[in-house]
Amino acid sequence: MMEDTSPAVAPGPRRNSAGLRRDFELMEALGSAEAESSGGLGVVRVAELVNRDKGIVSRTLATLAEVGLVARDPVTQNYRLGYQLYALAARTLEAQLVRASVPYLRRVVTATRETANLCVLRGGNVLTLSSQMSEYAFRGVGWEGVSTAAWQTSSGRVLVSDWADEDLRRWYDVHGHDTAVLRPFATVANPAGGLESLPPRQGRPRITDFAGFRTEMLRIRAHGYATVNEEFEKGVVGVSAPVLDFRQNIVAAINVSAPKPRLGAHLEEVGALTARIARELSAELGAFQSEQ
Repeated sequence: MMEDTSPAVAPGPRRNSAGLRRDFELMEALGSAEAESSGGLGVVRVAELVNRDKGIVSRTLATLAEVGLVARDPVTQNYRLGYQLYALAARTLEAQLVRASVPYLRRVVTATRETANLCVLRGGNVLTLSSQMSEYAFRGVGWEGVSTAAWQTSSGRVLVSDWADEDLRRWYDVHGHDTAVLRPFATVANPAGGLESLPPRQGRPRITDFAGFRTEMLRIRAHGYATVNEEFEKGVVGVSAPVLDFRQNIVAAINVSAPKPRLGAHLEEVGALTARIARELSAELGAFQSEQ
């Protein structure tokens, strides 16, 4: 028998599973605001949202239902996200963080009489994982699950405040001027249809470039919290403080935002309070052990 001397064929690049990606698209559709408000979605509507054949979508949803990743209402026949997906999510680090944060958020609410939020970074956006609502101050919008552009928010700034300058620069170049999401930083539309200037932010120059953004990072590191004065939304102010994990990395931010007439005169006071409570939550997560 002759020995095979032909060169070995190198394996090709590993391809991600297209089927898994398409399954995830269906679950994303079932996790949308439309699905939540409607108590689920029918096969036809899901197929429309993902632009796929109704028959294929029906078979895929039935398979996902067998393993509990989606569930079908026996009356309406609509699909919604299933128990198994929530069970898996409950095991994640962020789920543990949400559970640990509850008493600390409640302390912020008790002290400030304002709603407190736990926020994390998602690319150029801030995602609110959990909120503790104030019983004293009416809030028209619930922020849980809502994603907002980060660079003009106090929570977004806190979440990148421990980054090295080169990482900050790259992030800011990509996300620092996302005016499609945020109103322009210097002006805001008024009801008459014109533009009016926003007020100065408590004696500090408004951030318009990376140099100003980096200066703000230095201020956050020095004070232990961030403040914003009508930079994200006219009439709204806020403070945020960092939550650290056992590696001393910032993994979340505790945020308090409220109408300026209620909170505007107390930003620094509330900032210091929020920073103190955030530090105590960080200690529970294992931060500062080397200091003991």
